[in-house]
Amino acid sequence: MSDEEIAALDKEVKKLKRIASEKASEMHDLVEDRLPAAYHEIPGIAQSTFDACQAWAEATARLAAAQKGITA
Repeated sequence: MSDEEIAALDKEVKKLKRIASEKASEMHDLVEDRLPAAYHEIPGIAQSTFDACQAWAEATARLAAAQKGITA
């Protein structure tokens, strides 16, 4: 993988981390401000937070492998 490709992947990891943090913040706001009345929002927010964190984790693993010279 070229240096440019690794840099692009690093940028993607940072973007995905930001998105995951935003989703975690939404979950926190739900817990702190809107429960128990908004309990019906839990599944959707939980799933989107999980998906965002999983996307970040997968991109992070690809980046680590690329930095070691291994294709993931």
